[in-house]
Amino acid sequence: MTDTNHYAAVGGKEYQKLFGIDGKVVCITGSSRGLGKALASCFGRLGGNIVLSSHNIKELTEAEAELEGQGTNVTAIRADVRSHDDCKALVRGTVDRFGQIDVMICNAGTDIIKPAHSYEEPEWDEIVDTNLRGYYYCAKFAAQAMLDQGGGSIIMTSSVASSLGIPGLAVYAASKGGVNQLTRTMAVEWADKGIRVNAVAPGFINNFMDGVHPNLDTPYQRRAMELTPMRRRGNLPEYFGPYIFLASPAASFVTGEILYVDGGYAAS
Repeated sequence: MTDTNHYAAVGGKEYQKLFGIDGKVVCITGSSRGLGKALASCFGRLGGNIVLSSHNIKELTEAEAELEGQGTNVTAIRADVRSHDDCKALVRGTVDRFGQIDVMICNAGTDIIKPAHSYEEPEWDEIVDTNLRGYYYCAKFAAQAMLDQGGGSIIMTSSVASSLGIPGLAVYAASKGGVNQLTRTMAVEWADKGIRVNAVAPGFINNFMDGVHPNLDTPYQRRAMELTPMRRRGNLPEYFGPYIFLASPAASFVTGEILYVDGGYAAS
């Protein structure tokens, strides 16, 4: 816990520790590519001990080698977040490797864009099991470890679609709305146990879950830009600060919050 009186008295160099990540153990799901991989690289460069996780062994191995190349203390653990046992093993493996888990970033996600009336049952299961069930599993097991060690930070990757109606995202939006409520409820349950639970809700971002950049000159994409007051997508480095803040001592009195990082989309 951050002692604000201590910082006020010492000043200067001590204030730099407010956003300190050095030495923290950070586990990130969905981190073999995209936002998760970018966050892993960022936290690693700040001195964090990083656990990468994905169901894709090839991508996971490549990401691990890349982070090792930048000097990060990193290990990769293959896990499918839809599996209760895989999530349990992920947290156990993190603690076995580094002795603790300070930050769990639940980031693995998937989406299928189509009209609400046309989803098939397997598509619903794939999206909800990945985006909601997997978040619960990882947060649950991370919290069990954090309760034993006296606290930690859990950060969910939500979405602006969690609270706004965006055509074509019915199931994705439902899953992310669930993530918001999961975040708030767990935050209240564990607030007095030293565990903070928050979410970052991106708007439209230059990060595509299938790894392929789509044609941005479509009615869907143009509408997204029109509804974003900054008139552009967010770039990956613009998301580092919000996650670092929520993971750091600077956010010691912040829990149960949904932090929108969306170029003003939710405010418009």
